[in-house]
Amino acid sequence: MFASSILRQCRITLFTRATCGLCDSAKAVLTQVQEKRAFELQHVDLSAATGEKETGGEKTEMQMWRDLYDFDVPVIHVAKASAPPESPSRAAKAVKLMHRMTPADVEAKMDAVEKQ
Repeated sequence: MFASSILRQCRITLFTRATCGLCDSAKAVLTQVQEKRAFELQHVDLSAATGEKETGGEKTEMQMWRDLYDFDVPVIHVAKASAPPESPSRAAKAVKLMHRMTPADVEAKMDAVEKQ
C-alpha cells in the first residue's frame, strides 16, 4: 500500500441500536463499500447507554451520544483515520449521513473527507 493511500484512509463511526432495521441496512451498505475501499469501522451501540451517571452527576459520553442520535439511527460519521476520536461536543461539525444511505452516498462523503 502506498503512503498516500494510508494518509487518505477514512474512519467511519456507525451509531446504531438494537432491533433497528435501518441500522441493519446501513451495516450492509458499509460492508459493500468496504469491499471496494479500505476504511476503519467503529460501532457505537446506543442501546448500551444506561441511566447511570458518572461520579459527580455528569452524563457519560455514551449517554450524550444517545441524547444526540437515539431517534435518528443509523448515523455515520466520516473522518480521516488520523482525526481525533469522535466526541459528542464536536458532533455538529462531523461529516455525517443519517437514516437511509447508499454505497454512493458513503463514498461521496469519504471522497469529501479525503480532500480536506
